[in-house]
Amino acid sequence: MVSWPDLGTRVTVRYRRHAGSIPPLTDAVGHLLAVDPVVRVRTKTGAVVECAPADVVALRILTDAPVRTSEIRALEHAAAAGLAGPEETVQRTWLDGWLLRAGPDAGLEANSAVPLDISARPDSIPAIVAWYKDRRLTPRLVIPDRLLRAPAGLPAEREERMLVRDVPLENRPSASPGEFAAVTDAPDGTRWVGLSAIDAVAGPAGPSCEALLAWAAQRGATRAYVRVGDRDTDAIALAESLGFQLHHRRSHFRLATGGLDNL
Repeated sequence: MVSWPDLGTRVTVRYRRHAGSIPPLTDAVGHLLAVDPVVRVRTKTGAVVECAPADVVALRILTDAPVRTSEIRALEHAAAAGLAGPEETVQRTWLDGWLLRAGPDAGLEANSAVPLDISARPDSIPAIVAWYKDRRLTPRLVIPDRLLRAPAGLPAEREERMLVRDVPLENRPSASPGEFAAVTDAPDGTRWVGLSAIDAVAGPAGPSCEALLAWAAQRGATRAYVRVGDRDTDAIALAESLGFQLHHRRSHFRLATGGLDNL
């Protein structure tokens, strides 16, 4: 009897094909989406392979495939789009490959510059500082892993993990997203749903995570992400219990509006 791992685990499932098939066995390699009433595995192409649990003859747990820099950039594009607010309250502009966001009522994430384009360079940071200073706002950067080197000697104001999982295809009741979720597209064609604070989503006052994912699946989303503070062990454990796994890390930096020697 197969002992199934947590949903979201990357696996190889060997299963019997229909009677008379040649060869009689085949493998499905990818992330485990479901085990009952049928086994579902999403492959790296996005296709979902299904088989009956009774047809599974072997299971092997795999380490997660390395995340490519292009995948980090694509997810960050989708996450930035998910933060979009009304144009009259949040300003957004591109500067040398950086996306700058600013608003008087915006939070830490939405009041910062992020290097989304491959052309972004540290040389643009003084101009970013000036852009925020002109608006009498504190200049901040959000720098995801591997997209750009962080300014030397500048401590991070906040560090986060971006955790991701697949969106299941099962038909189930969905929830009204309210302020808990937003569906956006990445440049590589992936349709993402971003969830707000995972403890709010899974808490007694919020909709269930699976109901929100069902709502997102109805709108074409195939992947989900959530931002979690790097030291928030409770939120990390909760997200992992819901099938989310680490995709990459990111850091927030607050820049001084005075001298720029440390940049």
